[in-house]
Amino acid sequence: MECLRSLPCLLPRAMRLPRRTLCALALDLTSVARPVAACGRAANLVGRSRAAQLCGPGRLRVAGEVHRLRTSDVSQATLASVAPVFTVTKFDKQGNVTSFEKKKTELYQELGLQARDLRFQHVMSITVRNNRIIIRMEYLKAVITPECLLILDYRNLNLEQWLFRELPSQLSGEGQLVTYPLPFEFRAIEALLQYWINTLQGKLSILQPLILETLDALVDPKHSSVDRSKLHILLQNGKSLSELETDIKIFKESILEILDEEELLEELCLSKWSDPQVFEKSSAGIDHAEEMELLLENYYRLADDLSNAARELRVLIDDSQSIIFINLDSHRNVMMRLNLQLTMGTFSLSLFGLMGVAFGMNLESSLEEDHRIFWLITGIMFMGSGLIWRRLLSFLGRQLEAPLPRMMAPLPKKTLLADRSMELKNSLRLDGLGSGRGILTNR
Repeated sequence: MECLRSLPCLLPRAMRLPRRTLCALALDLTSVARPVAACGRAANLVGRSRAAQLCGPGRLRVAGEVHRLRTSDVSQATLASVAPVFTVTKFDKQGNVTSFEKKKTELYQELGLQARDLRFQHVMSITVRNNRIIIRMEYLKAVITPECLLILDYRNLNLEQWLFRELPSQLSGEGQLVTYPLPFEFRAIEALLQYWINTLQGKLSILQPLILETLDALVDPKHSSVDRSKLHILLQNGKSLSELETDIKIFKESILEILDEEELLEELCLSKWSDPQVFEKSSAGIDHAEEMELLLENYYRLADDLSNAARELRVLIDDSQSIIFINLDSHRNVMMRLNLQLTMGTFSLSLFGLMGVAFGMNLESSLEEDHRIFWLITGIMFMGSGLIWRRLLSFLGRQLEAPLPRMMAPLPKKTLLADRSMELKNSLRLDGLGSGRGILTNR
């Protein structure tokens, strides 16, 4: 009640105070524990405006910090509840497999990574963060540590056979891996690269026979017309081949970026920096960076071979398309020539048909009485039409014939002898200069 009675007196003075001070007064006034003390504090603050302006921000800072901490805790709790969950498959050095689910926040905290490291933004990438190798090959996401290999979100990708049958034996040393004597990360990288190369090779081996069969059917000279269904199949296979060429190109570029940087090659050798024994061996004789470079160069060469094979298929498709277009052009030219010949025949018939038109008119002459005139006029019409048609065809043939190349006039013998002498002099000069340079270099 005392607070309510003092409000009319306090409001005129409180209007001069800043907004933050008013909020602090409201917080003090709404406290339930000590309302009377709050009113007294409010009265003192209003009575001394300067003191209130000096003390208010401090009070507000404390309240703002508490409010900010509460909102940040709520937001963190909300984000933690919405964080994505990864299905993780873990492979250790002995080939043991364990599967579990873990939130993204917990996973990157355990691995000592940042949240951006597990975003997998690029389609194809091989990066190193905090002594961890992060690899993405389209749908395959993996994190390599010196002790284990983590495969993320393998479900619905048809990877069960490779993950649970082939990969454990390769990592434990039972598979045919070249890098078995080297540390664990070499085996993991080689297994992943080998899987991806086999995948690209499988796509190419499926596309190659289909494309070759379709091209054989389209370019077959027995078929005068082009099958549209085959062209549709060729178009679909051409699109698949373009996607495969893009995948191979991205794979080559990602490996080439690492090969161009010596620091990245050094960072890929995880055990060299985490295990002191491996570091001593590498400093003594075995250069792990060089071994990693040879490994990446080997798979770059395999990818280059796949790229060449895909390029050869692309060249075959382009050549076959040019052959198909040439055949279509030839068919079109034949039809146009036939149309032109028929047009010339119609013209010749209509030209000599004017005689029949003249005799068919309702005009009387003495020629109608003779029966031989009909056959004479008819024969003249057909003979004249045939002669004109033959003349037009010969004219068309002369126009369509390819012109012969011009004959070069023979050069006189004197000019030929002069040219040969100049060539001999130039060759002698070049030989003399080359021998002189060789003598200088030997000296």
